[in-house]
Amino acid sequence: MRLLIDTNIFLEVILEQERAQEARELLSRSGEHDMFISDYSLHSIGILLFRRGLHEVFRSFLADILEAGIDVISLSLHDMYAIIRAAERFGLDFDDAYQYVTAERYGLTIVSFDSDFDKTDRGRVTPGQLLSS
Repeated sequence: MRLLIDTNIFLEVILEQERAQEARELLSRSGEHDMFISDYSLHSIGILLFRRGLHEVFRSFLADILEAGIDVISLSLHDMYAIIRAAERFGLDFDDAYQYVTAERYGLTIVSFDSDFDKTDRGRVTPGQLLSS
């Protein structure tokens, strides 16, 4: 399966939040799926960690996604119009619309804990759903 891993999945692990184990288990199975992270997610995680002075954590995160074979994908300037349309159509904020359009453009399934994707025609799956299937 081709998966777009949303920002919150990575942050769940990095910040040791409530569903970290579920997210960690999915990410440890990167060999079973083609996993992708958007450039937006990568940059957002970097911004958050730098603001907290966690440069080494970001360095480790980069090493982990490289080792797992998770590819970074991005959108073009022309895709920004699709982000606006998705935001208006589904009532999404910018980051969710960016993820939605990325998944649409590359034919990916969104993996997220964010229920805002449930309002879209693409929907989403959680790590737990993938692990139990």
